[in-house]
Amino acid sequence: MAVRTSGAGEAPGADEAPGPGEAAGAAERGPGPVGVRLRVNGRERSTAIEPRVSLLQALREELDLMGAKRGCDQGTCGACTVWVDGRRVLSCLTLAITCEGAEVTTIEGLAEPDGTGDGQLHPMQEEFIAHDAFQCGYCTPGQIMSAVGCVQEGHAADDAEIKEWMSGNICRCAAYPNIRAAISAARERV
Repeated sequence: MAVRTSGAGEAPGADEAPGPGEAAGAAERGPGPVGVRLRVNGRERSTAIEPRVSLLQALREELDLMGAKRGCDQGTCGACTVWVDGRRVLSCLTLAITCEGAEVTTIEGLAEPDGTGDGQLHPMQEEFIAHDAFQCGYCTPGQIMSAVGCVQEGHAADDAEIKEWMSGNICRCAAYPNIRAAISAARERV
């Protein structure tokens, strides 16, 4: 959000063109809390946050969705991976306010609703269980979200390709062989 200044004797904003990302006549938002409407897992959600709040922080602290994990807060571990409009993103590096008008999907929204409130697990979730593709489980939500994205993007042809395209998701327990096996097994089901 740009701060507007003017020279002595000028009216604020006189002869100034809109800055990058600003529409002419657009209202500035911030630095205090502003209303934000996010579409998360198919539901419209509203909250008041400061414009500098990350998507991860908004999901966990404002919307009580604890699936995406805070690992490094630097975009290097992948524990916070979610989808924005079907693309994998690191929610710790994404400003929540930039997701207005987009569809955000978290691990909580991956299962198919079945009317009972429990939902049918996504095939990738089922394969992670079947292949014991987790140890402590901390990285598992980010791994699964990234794994589904990897398959949907067409980057799961073989073990080497899966390894390369999943390299942004760290598993400190080193369950990588099981993770790759789960992705291979789910590849035809996703």
